[in-house]
Amino acid sequence: MSDFVVVFPLYPRVTQLDFTGPYEVFARLPKAKLIAASVGGQDIEADGLVFARLADLATIERCDVICVPGGFGTTEAMLDEAYMAQVRRLAASAAYVTSVCTGSLILGAAGLLAGKRAATHWAWRDLLKPFGAIVSEDRVVRDGHLFTGGGVTAGIDLALTVVAEVAGEDYAQAVQLGIEYAPAPPFDSGRPELAPPQVLEAVVKRMAPIANARYAAAAKAAARLQQA
Repeated sequence: MSDFVVVFPLYPRVTQLDFTGPYEVFARLPKAKLIAASVGGQDIEADGLVFARLADLATIERCDVICVPGGFGTTEAMLDEAYMAQVRRLAASAAYVTSVCTGSLILGAAGLLAGKRAATHWAWRDLLKPFGAIVSEDRVVRDGHLFTGGGVTAGIDLALTVVAEVAGEDYAQAVQLGIEYAPAPPFDSGRPELAPPQVLEAVVKRMAPIANARYAAAAKAAARLQQA
C-alpha cells in the first residue's frame, strides 16, 4: 500500500488551527504522509508561531488530499500567482480537495468552486459568490470530491468527515475518540445567529478593517478567472 499523501499549502498569516486541527486527524490515517509546504519552502508565521523546514510546494508531485487553510493572509494569497499555481496543480491530482475557513476563497480563486456548494467563515460567505459557488451555511459541505468547512474549528469536523470517507465511519469515530473530540463550549455563541447582539457587533467591528481589501482581492481574483 502506497502512502496516503495529505498536503497543506501554507502562506503568510495563515491561521494555524485551520491546518493543525485537520493535521492531527489526518495523521491518524493508515499510511498517512502529511506535508506542510509553502512557496519555495519559506518559513511561515501563523498567529505568532513560526513553521519552519517546510517542503517546497513545487517539489510535491501529487497528493491524495489537499487541505487549504484560511487566515488573515487569505487576501494576499488569492492574488499570489506562484502560490495559486501550485494549489491548482495539486488540486488537479487530489482525490479530495478540501479547505477550512477562508481557505475556500482560495479554492474559489483557483477556479474550483464554480457551480459547487461550499462553506466558509460566516463573515465572508458573500465572497464565495464572485467565484460562482453556491453558498452554504453548513459547518461541513461536500460536493463531489470537494469538501469545505466553516470557520477555524470546523477543520476538525471536516477532517473527520474525509477520514470516514477514506477509512470508514467506525475508523473515523475511533479517531474522534482517540483525540477525545467531544466539544462542550462554555458559551453558546459560536455562530452569528446564536451570539448576543453586542458580541456579534464587536466581532464584526474587529473584522471591518480588513473587509475592503478582502472584497477587492476576491473581485480581482474572480476577474482573472474570467480572463483566463
